[in-house]
Amino acid sequence: MDDILRLILVAINIYSYLIIASILMSWLPNAKESGIGQMLSKVTDPYLDIFRKIIPPLGMIDFSPIIAILALRLASNGLIVLFNYFV
Repeated sequence: MDDILRLILVAINIYSYLIIASILMSWLPNAKESGIGQMLSKVTDPYLDIFRKIIPPLGMIDFSPIIAILALRLASNGLIVLFNYFV
């Protein structure tokens, strides 16, 4: 059971890094149109779109990735608490 929790936490951590990479690629011209940029968009945009509906971009600044990463961190901390409670 401990290995499953570790695997989920590693997956959440990797997904957070993918979101950060997607954010950084949005700052570079034409980086989102590259193969890697399109792959990152396909992986991260469905999750980020949930937060973009709640917090729309303010001009050129999009705060939804920050909130999305915070939600992932809260979810991982919640999983740790639940795991420790039941085991």
